[in-house]
Amino acid sequence: MYESYYGLSAKPFQLRPDPHFFYGSKGHKRAMAYLEYGLSQGEGFIVITGEVGAGKTTLVRNLLGHLPLDQIIAAHIVNTSLDPEDTLRMVVSSFGLPYEGQSKAELLNRLEQFLRTVDRQGKRALLVIDEAQNLNARTVEELRMLSNFQTDERSLLQTFLLGQPEFRATLHSPGMQQLRQRVIASYHLGPMDAAETRAYVEHRLSTVGWQGTPSFDDGAYSAIYAYSGGIPRKTNTLMDRVLLMGYLEELQAFTEAHINDVVRDISEEFDAPDSGDLADAHADQATGGSHAGELQPGERRASVEQLDERMMRLEKSIVSVLSILKKIAATPPTASGAAPHHPDHQE
Repeated sequence: MYESYYGLSAKPFQLRPDPHFFYGSKGHKRAMAYLEYGLSQGEGFIVITGEVGAGKTTLVRNLLGHLPLDQIIAAHIVNTSLDPEDTLRMVVSSFGLPYEGQSKAELLNRLEQFLRTVDRQGKRALLVIDEAQNLNARTVEELRMLSNFQTDERSLLQTFLLGQPEFRATLHSPGMQQLRQRVIASYHLGPMDAAETRAYVEHRLSTVGWQGTPSFDDGAYSAIYAYSGGIPRKTNTLMDRVLLMGYLEELQAFTEAHINDVVRDISEEFDAPDSGDLADAHADQATGGSHAGELQPGERRASVEQLDERMMRLEKSIVSVLSILKKIAATPPTASGAAPHHPDHQE
């Protein structure tokens, strides 16, 4: 694969969120500052929103990776397409408590006793909810009710809510007034600018040992930004393909034209299907086939990870084929049907 060809210790542009590659753009630093501020307050809700692929999950995982484990017990929930009671079960489970076969009253009592035990130990409990845009109003209210667990001096549970921009509409809806009153900080994470996108690419490459090879000229970076719009996930998708193409074509330097070639390939792969394909899709949906309906968030995340794994397997297959082709190309050709030449043979 291209890692060894370019002398890299690992893949620099994975789709999976990895705090090891965290890059502090202006927006990400501000969002991290809000999270750290909220953490220092020890109460209420902190809300962080951002576009798909903006880096919210990486941001939270970076935060969780630096938490003092002797002071804070954190639970992270990413499956949010649940009703209120199932969400409560998920919260209880995420803190490592038994939940099966328990009534709602029993779950609430168990959670409260756990939070009071944590408080007596001189620690704090933190609940992180990812994909908050999938929460319905009743579930959000259930989470707000959990913030009522408190002693005379302090709250027993603090909650971070992270989601896509549409969660702001939920937050500002008429029925969310009580929750809004408990939000102590809110921040929207926007895309990176062109200079930050360039620095982001170089940061991820440097993290795995990049020493300037392959190189990218100014036009290449401009094309990267033009395609990604400063969204980290789109940048990762593009750059992974760029480096694979560079390996296959043995490139040591990338120009704007190279980037645009890869962008064109990606665009063609995701072109809308023709009318026949659409008809098949509608027929499958009408008969309740496996493609009917939209994927749920957990399924979308699994699909992304499966796509990443498929890409890795595809790269390995391409590398194997390429190695065979190189060996064939390096073998001296033999004239077909020609008789071997004997120097001592006289005509």
